[in-house]
Amino acid sequence: MTIGKFETLFWRDGALHLIDQRVLPTTVRYLRCTSAAEAAAAIHDMVVRGAPAIGCAAAYGVALEAKRLLASNPDSFHPALRAAMTSLVAARPTAVNLAWAVARMQKTLEHCGDVQPHAIAKRLLEEAHAIWQEDIECNRKMGTLGAQLVPDHARILTHCNAGALATAGHGTALGVIRSAAEAGKSVQVFADETRPFLQGARLTAWELMQDGIPVTLIADVSAGYLISSGEVDLIIVGADRVAANGDTANKIGTYPLAVLAQRHRVPFYVACPWSTIDLSTPSGKQIPIEERGDAEVMGFREVQWAPDGVKVRNPAFDVTPAELITAIITERGVIEPPFGPALSRLSAQDTDPASHRV
Repeated sequence: MTIGKFETLFWRDGALHLIDQRVLPTTVRYLRCTSAAEAAAAIHDMVVRGAPAIGCAAAYGVALEAKRLLASNPDSFHPALRAAMTSLVAARPTAVNLAWAVARMQKTLEHCGDVQPHAIAKRLLEEAHAIWQEDIECNRKMGTLGAQLVPDHARILTHCNAGALATAGHGTALGVIRSAAEAGKSVQVFADETRPFLQGARLTAWELMQDGIPVTLIADVSAGYLISSGEVDLIIVGADRVAANGDTANKIGTYPLAVLAQRHRVPFYVACPWSTIDLSTPSGKQIPIEERGDAEVMGFREVQWAPDGVKVRNPAFDVTPAELITAIITERGVIEPPFGPALSRLSAQDTDPASHRV
């Protein structure tokens, strides 16, 4: 499925193809993955990023490894496949969608029982396709529900990239904005840079321009001024993991926006698929926060602006406490505080995705 004028990830000719988000917006190129190791490297190196998208990529990584093992090492099919799943989960620790997708592939493998490896490989690819398709569908549902919260002529601030580039298609936070525009509402978007990897400047601004949605790029440090000046009507962000109490991990810099939103009485919404909800994690204190390399802070691409030898901290995510969030938008509904009981209640809708696809 093509969203706008690009595809984030797709399966073709027996391989996974990923738009290389490291070189956007100046270059549009696709990388081809044929193994779990290549998919894991693409996830770790941020060729593909965004919680739902890396979940889809990991699912395809499992399917790719099953296909590769059939041709190269069928005698060690099961142990090698399980080792590949472990390596995929380790690629990035904070976004729970990655572990969720691999766990779903693991259940699919278990439900296959003693069938032959070639049949298992076929079944795993079908499950990866299903995860990809379901992500697009749930993003569309989220968009429809979230669009009802967006007033006409809204001025919306978003952080990082939670659009089609972060998902199989349509997007989470940007999916809400897209759906509002599709419903005929006039919207204007402020996209902050999202330092240090510049996902807002490079990806969100580019993506919205592809769809003709008005977007203004701002420096991260400008957000407080615009919010306090009454130029922002609401803030919508994505999420990489939502704990059982509603605490939400998202790209670093999200938490201060939520503090500013509460100070100036601006609604602060989180949009994410149910696969991002992690009821096994009680609160944000237990969410692992990925720390990335020094180079991302010291410069960008070939340009270095920090002195050699300077000490660097580069946490990739922060946690926004539940009390700062106005509502969480999922495909199952718009969830309002208190989040704990509401999330627990909605979890009763869970079904085992693999159980009816044996």
